[in-house]
Amino acid sequence: MTTTLRTKKDVVTDFRTTGILEAARKVFAKKGFSNATVDDIASAAGVAKGTVYLYYESKRDIYFAALKFGIEQMYSVLEEELKSVSTPEDKLRALIGVKLAYFDDNRDFFKIYYSELGNICIHPGTIDNEFKALYIEQAKIVESILKEGTRKKVLRPVRTEQTAFAISDLVRGVVTQRVLGWSKSKISEDVDFIFDLIWKGIAAS
Repeated sequence: MTTTLRTKKDVVTDFRTTGILEAARKVFAKKGFSNATVDDIASAAGVAKGTVYLYYESKRDIYFAALKFGIEQMYSVLEEELKSVSTPEDKLRALIGVKLAYFDDNRDFFKIYYSELGNICIHPGTIDNEFKALYIEQAKIVESILKEGTRKKVLRPVRTEQTAFAISDLVRGVVTQRVLGWSKSKISEDVDFIFDLIWKGIAAS
């Protein structure tokens, strides 16, 4: 097994960049990309503007780094949850639960994430390739669960890729209701609602 030795500089870099990206999420969520400034982000992070530029070349770099940081955090939680369950049914429920809980706890992240998804249709040429890849990877995780369910004959044959994106859209719609304050349901109730709506539509008869 290969062990990666972390230096003091690595630890400081991780600490600094994590603080900058968490601050950036809040600033971008509050002001939007156009109105936010690097000065705003530096102030929110409690560092000098020059420190921010040690790690990121521009506001755009900070923006996409903040997006990817949030997605990777969510992936890490999801990966652990999926290890603890075995059936396609439980995996799908766990996935829905993790995404709802993460977005609920990180509403500032959801706001910029949702905003960037809207840009895919409006300004597709401006979307960061790594962000697109991470978004597609989320759908691939759902699709793998659906394919497993089909193989085990607990799900009827469906167009797995389209169904995966539809599930992601449904989850995002419920999160939007929660962020806007339109839903007062408990997370567990919304998880049950989404899961039942999906499962009853695709389960084998």
